[in-house]
Amino acid sequence: MNYQYRKPLPGYKVNGINVDFYDTREAVEAIAPGAYAKLPYTSRVLAEQLVRKCDPATLTDSLKQIIEVKQDLDFPWYPARVVCHDILGQTALVDLAGLRDAIAEQGGDPAKVNPVVPTQLIVDHSLAVEAPGFDPEAFDKNRAIEDRRNEQRFHFIEWTKTAFKNVDVIPAGNGIMHQINLEKMSPVIQSRDGVAFPDTCVGTDSHTPHIDALGVIAIGVGGLEAETVMLGRPSMMRLPDIIGVKLTGKRQPGITATDMVLAITEFLRDQKVVSSYLEFFGEGAKTLTIGDRATISNMTPEYGASAGMFYIDEQTIDYLKMTGREPEQVELVETYAKHTGLWADDLVEAQYPRVIEFDLSTVTRNLAGPSNPHRRLATSDLVSKSIAKDLSTCKEQEANGQMPDGAVIIAAITSCTNTSNPRNVVAAGLIAKRANELGLVRKPWVKSSFAPGSKVAKLYLEEAGLLTEMEKLGFGIVGYACTTCNGMSGALDPKIQQEIIDRDLYSTAVLSGNRNFDGRIHPYAKQAFLASPPLVVAYAIAGTMRFDIERDILGQDQKGNDITLKDIWPSDEEIDAIVASCVKPEQFKKIYTPMFDLGAFEPAKSPLYDWDLTSTYIRRPPYWNKEGEGAMAGIRTMKGMVPLAVLGDNITTDHLSPSNAIQLDSAAGAYLAKMGLPEADFNSYATHRGDHLTAQRATFANPKLFNEMCKDDNGEVKQGSLARIEPEGTESRMWEAIETYMQRKQPLIIIAGADYGQGSSRDWAAKGVRLAGVEVIISEGFERIHRTNLVGMGVLPLEFVQGETRHTYHIDGTETFDVEGVNSEGHIENMTPGGTMSVLMTRRSGEQVEIPVKCRLDTAEEVSVYAAGGVLQKFANDFLESNA
Repeated sequence: MNYQYRKPLPGYKVNGINVDFYDTREAVEAIAPGAYAKLPYTSRVLAEQLVRKCDPATLTDSLKQIIEVKQDLDFPWYPARVVCHDILGQTALVDLAGLRDAIAEQGGDPAKVNPVVPTQLIVDHSLAVEAPGFDPEAFDKNRAIEDRRNEQRFHFIEWTKTAFKNVDVIPAGNGIMHQINLEKMSPVIQSRDGVAFPDTCVGTDSHTPHIDALGVIAIGVGGLEAETVMLGRPSMMRLPDIIGVKLTGKRQPGITATDMVLAITEFLRDQKVVSSYLEFFGEGAKTLTIGDRATISNMTPEYGASAGMFYIDEQTIDYLKMTGREPEQVELVETYAKHTGLWADDLVEAQYPRVIEFDLSTVTRNLAGPSNPHRRLATSDLVSKSIAKDLSTCKEQEANGQMPDGAVIIAAITSCTNTSNPRNVVAAGLIAKRANELGLVRKPWVKSSFAPGSKVAKLYLEEAGLLTEMEKLGFGIVGYACTTCNGMSGALDPKIQQEIIDRDLYSTAVLSGNRNFDGRIHPYAKQAFLASPPLVVAYAIAGTMRFDIERDILGQDQKGNDITLKDIWPSDEEIDAIVASCVKPEQFKKIYTPMFDLGAFEPAKSPLYDWDLTSTYIRRPPYWNKEGEGAMAGIRTMKGMVPLAVLGDNITTDHLSPSNAIQLDSAAGAYLAKMGLPEADFNSYATHRGDHLTAQRATFANPKLFNEMCKDDNGEVKQGSLARIEPEGTESRMWEAIETYMQRKQPLIIIAGADYGQGSSRDWAAKGVRLAGVEVIISEGFERIHRTNLVGMGVLPLEFVQGETRHTYHIDGTETFDVEGVNSEGHIENMTPGGTMSVLMTRRSGEQVEIPVKCRLDTAEEVSVYAAGGVLQKFANDFLESNA
């Protein structure tokens, strides 16, 4: 520890005792006088943890990387916390339980395998909206179904609470991890063992940057990377590109934070900010509440960045007070930030290698869709640009009692993105109130729901008299969880579903979420649109996306006057007045004080979990097997690899491993039926990820997949979970191809386009392909989290170079591939991070072509992890060596 920089924090004591801090400014100035004032916010936080945690012998070199903006060397990052939802958090803990078994079988003490870093697991990804918002008993019904379907999972999660040290569990029914993190868990500034330091965290969900709005560096990682941090290892990183985003102007009246973030997301995607850390500043940023900032930070993965930071300022302090943080904690945040240069006023000299500017005053009312969060679409342009259809035909169908083509079958106010922003929720309530007063109703085919990320939302809506208005219109509370946005939209009314099938209707979903990828929201919602909560309510009344929401008539009042959107849209002043008077600190204390009183419990009787061999939810993982099931620890040959798939651009983790409801006609559905599970309780792919036998059947199971190896007679690529078995050339369902290759022990490769693996931080997008036998993926580019997960599973990520693509080499899937430089033990000789390698492609004709590629093992630590076979194998090896 660098005790020379540890000093009392001036102006702050606890019970008369000094709280110390590490003087990062002094450490930086000792190396480069005047440098600290020019450092961006992110650099100051990263430098602090180096001063506090780094070996004094290496501190100067590590700080120089930050001061001099060097990006060619690794330095350690030690996040203060790990936050998990139950899907990836449970999967990570299943891995640790399996690691304990592997350690025990090799003579080690399994009880020593524990998270070292505080780990918080919130059960929030398991609830499906089976009972809709117009059912008065929806909440109780949905929770009962959740408990029944997930009994095995919840039993395991309860065991982890008693078997592992440093694991806290917030059970189901309490809210979404990101909103709880924002409203309660993050202290902004930590105080441990008499030392104050900035809160930082990694989370097993892409939207962990939600709390970047508080000035907290929080990034989404896969479960494998989270396990690294849990076990006390630093997350090795290189200084990221830190980009300044200057927000100017002020939003126009009637524009919500959702409208702003959808416009910003489109803008930043075009600015190519993938993997960067963004810092929002400027006069526009100052006017944004923390709720508005969190809406922007939450969408970080949608614009491709790693972090979306805001500075600490008066808005931060006001928010901490509003959410009921203790006065001593609020004082600590302000005192620490102002003394250490993390307060907004102290960053006026911060220098960014690149600054981009966005004018908030240019934002109009927006949607995003029909299948990507960054595909912004102004509401005024929806009909003309997105859905060219004769509107009179749709209206005639509705008049005849039919669902119109373009019917909105799901309208969901959901997800952390928007329900953590009281302005958005109150706006939805006011729309509902005005609609009720004028006699407007939700269309009968619309399955509506309201799933706040926090129980506090119910309290302030009740205080404002708006909850009953939302219930009357069909937006009653169905649960406090991540629902429709996560593909957990539940079953449709059977009659409505059958009509969609019989008439082959173009049916849609509208949700206030952050994801709308193809096939994600519901199997019968052919497309999905992201919208603000008040717009979700408006579309439930309209009942169709083939509707000009800005101009068309929503209905008539009692006097026969036409009603349009402007007649029910609330004013900003009305929204702000209700937020100011009805959102109170005591509401947050009422909810969170009992929630975090975790109480005492008896330790587990054994450090080893008693695996149920018949479970389809929790099964001992195979990652340490050298032969037999899984065979994960075997030698990778990287010779004679056959393509499992040849794919285009923008392949998401939903394509690689979907999270939505399991259908009977899927490979996973057939397996669950064989295991005796009733179809009604198949649950989602996501909930079964603790059982690799179910989860691996989700690999490429998305019905919206386009594998270029599978074409029709006209040469068009077919849509579906399809593959072509080589060398026979036989087309099959993807899982049957994988089974065939597994039986043959055939090494596989995947060829892909740009932005491979974008979307949620999903371990099984990497685990599934590795268990299938995929050893290498060559693409035009990788999304950050998925690339690290591939490395963590021992899959080699390689990139085409010099602008080349799969088309350059006319790859059609009949070829075989060899990675050159692989020795007899399956190791690549002279491998260097980011180095150039060569892949030999052999065509069916016998022609051979050398393909130069870039190795996307980006750090020395990743090379080490890959050489061990993956992060789980490296854990076991290092543990046994250190405890020998």
